[in-house]
Amino acid sequence: MSSIGKLMKQAARMQQQMEQVQAQLAARTVEATSGGGAVKITAKCDGTIDSVKIDPQALNPSDAQLLEDMIVTAANQALGQAKEISNAEMGKITAGLNLPGLT
Repeated sequence: MSSIGKLMKQAARMQQQMEQVQAQLAARTVEATSGGGAVKITAKCDGTIDSVKIDPQALNPSDAQLLEDMIVTAANQALGQAKEISNAEMGKITAGLNLPGLT
C-alpha cells in the first residue's frame, strides 16, 4: 500500500476513534462544589454544564453576590476538571502526532 494510502487509512481510523471518545466524553460527568457544598455544579466532559444545585439555606437575598461568586467558582472548577479529562482522553488518540488542533 502506498504511503498516502496508509496515511489516509490512519486518518480515517483516528477520526473514528475521536468520534467515539467525544461521544463517551459527552456522557461522562464531573462535580465540583463551593461554599462548603452550598453550590454544586455538574459538568459534562464535552464542556457543558449539566446541572446546578443550590442549598436553599444559601438563598439569602442580602448575600446574592456571594452566591453568584460560589456558582462561578464551582462552575469553573467543574469545567476545568472536564477539560483535563477531555484533553487526556483525546491525547491518547493523538499521542505521538504533532497536529495542530488535535490535542
